[in-house]
Amino acid sequence: MGLTQKIGTAGEDAAAEWLQGEGFEVIERNWRNGPYEIDIVAVCGEVLHFVEVKTRDEDGFQSPEDAMTAAKQRSFRHAVRDYLALHPSELEPQLDLVAVNSTTGEVRYIPFAVISRW
Repeated sequence: MGLTQKIGTAGEDAAAEWLQGEGFEVIERNWRNGPYEIDIVAVCGEVLHFVEVKTRDEDGFQSPEDAMTAAKQRSFRHAVRDYLALHPSELEPQLDLVAVNSTTGEVRYIPFAVISRW
């Protein structure tokens, strides 16, 4: 596993831990369907949260939030549509972002980071 993968995995671990500490139940990690992936699927209350995790170090040129490009948002929405087609749910879907600073360990949760556009 390369350094980038290790940083990404550590960021996803930190995000999952943070979400669980806030009362989310993580039900899927790294769900894949073809070229599409959802980092975390979690339930909290009556909401099914689809979470993209972006991890960057403090000295990086791009913040984790800025890494959620328009292309990444399209891909994320496609992954969520695929997930819901395969796993229908009565829960309200919500597309979120967790930004992790790998230098400081700071975790920032950004709800509704991606508009679903169903």
